[in-house]
Amino acid sequence: MAEIRNYTLNFGPQHPAAHGVLRLVLELDGEVIERADPHIGLLHRATEKLAENKTFIQSVPYMDRLDYVSMMCNEHAYVMAIEKLLQLDVPERAQYIRVMFDEITRLLNHLLWLGAHALDVGAMTVFLYAFREREDLMDCYEAASGARLHAAYYRPGGVYRDLPDHMPQYQASKIRNERDIAKLNENRQGSLLDFIEDFTKRFPTYVDEYETLLTDNRIWKQRLVGIGVVSPERAQALGFTGPMLRGSGIAWDLRKKQPYEVYDRMEFDIPVGVNGDCYDRYLVRMEEMRQSNNIIKQCVAWLRKNPGPVITGNHKIAPPSRLDMKSNMEELIHHFKLFTEGFHVPAGECYAGIEHPKGEFGIYLVSDGANKPYRLKIRAPGFAHLAALDEMARGHMIADVVAIIGTQDIVFGEIDR
Repeated sequence: MAEIRNYTLNFGPQHPAAHGVLRLVLELDGEVIERADPHIGLLHRATEKLAENKTFIQSVPYMDRLDYVSMMCNEHAYVMAIEKLLQLDVPERAQYIRVMFDEITRLLNHLLWLGAHALDVGAMTVFLYAFREREDLMDCYEAASGARLHAAYYRPGGVYRDLPDHMPQYQASKIRNERDIAKLNENRQGSLLDFIEDFTKRFPTYVDEYETLLTDNRIWKQRLVGIGVVSPERAQALGFTGPMLRGSGIAWDLRKKQPYEVYDRMEFDIPVGVNGDCYDRYLVRMEEMRQSNNIIKQCVAWLRKNPGPVITGNHKIAPPSRLDMKSNMEELIHHFKLFTEGFHVPAGECYAGIEHPKGEFGIYLVSDGANKPYRLKIRAPGFAHLAALDEMARGHMIADVVAIIGTQDIVFGEIDR
């Protein structure tokens, strides 16, 4: 009989399941994990320090690049922190647009998580399905902000601009003929809101397709059920938030418990798990996608009926319109000052947290009255989850580590900030 040997194994830095660079040192007894030691720092981006050397508005695009799967949600916490210190009121229409795009971002995040998690565990098809829907949502990002990923759409005082009246359309090319293009453009004849509404009608069917492929699939259940179990007490003690906490059976969601923007007007449920394993966390995120779809529907209905401003009228904080800037000297000065010097934020400190797709994403901001943050500290949800990897992986096999990293839904841009 072959003797079982103890190994110390480097799992990574470039390895499956982690979006980014993780070096995981595993201590093994045969193929069973006795200790998992995550080493971070290979992707350190110094975002918090960079923000101290940029004006408040210049740091907005840096937020997109933290968790590059949940772009506008990162921006949201940052601009909320600035608005708190400025005691700035955000127009109601802008609040609805923010909530709508937060939920679109949640779908974007969960779709990438689902595709990548399934792929890591061995299911190929779901990845292709999930990216089909991500493509439509990326088009919504592009229509609103001009960029598909790094939007810089949320601004202190509101959003960059109102939703467009026309949805960009596909053009005929060598690859596709007129008939194919007409079919692709069927739901792009109206405004962005028309396109989003059409998507919300189609989306529940897509979620059903993912569930048909995975939920009762015996291989999927064998790989996930009973893996990485975290009790409710340990989940709280370890600082879990978001689906990781709700998967353990604790109904904690900042959108309900500490509502911000217009979430208190939205009707939705908080899905919770029972067993606290990888499979429960999968089910929680699947139901979250359905709930997000309902919130988007409610926002679309309100935005159709209620036109209005989408950013504060205070030109010390938000730029004037291009038309005013080119015809009015006062507005030109405002524009010039805003984009060269920026605005000064009153001295003080505050914390703004949101229910990010991965958990509680928070910004702790300290201002000394200058046009730059004195100190910026980011509370990244994935950091606490990664810290629990050792506890979650002990006693499992090497193959289960991939499932556990997948269920944590970690992106290293925010962990190695």
